[in-house]
Amino acid sequence: VQLQASGGGLVQAGGSLRLSCAASGRTFSSYAVGWFRQAPGKEREFVAAFRWSGGNTYYADSVKGRFTISRDNAKNTMYLQMNSLKPEDTAVYYCAADGPPGSRWWTDFISWGQGTQLTVSS
Repeated sequence: VQLQASGGGLVQAGGSLRLSCAASGRTFSSYAVGWFRQAPGKEREFVAAFRWSGGNTYYADSVKGRFTISRDNAKNTMYLQMNSLKPEDTAVYYCAADGPPGSRWWTDFISWGQGTQLTVSS
């Protein structure tokens, strides 16, 4: 599957933004899909994930209560709604697919989007 992430930008602290990840080539599989992020000089880290076919949703503690991952089956698109943004949320955000359900390790996911930059100003 090919993934296309979009929606990043510059936002002030406390603001909101929604990222999108559209899949092409085939539909998202029954495996996990999710979002990861990577700040300059840091390792890629888990943000949120769920199993496309249904089940639990997982969030990193740092975003729990502020970010919401969702999907639109008809559009074969995944979203990340980000509210109450903080400067420490600044990173390149990547969508990923074809991972083991429940995994929080980016190395477990096979398919990746190109990344979209989020910058949160203080």
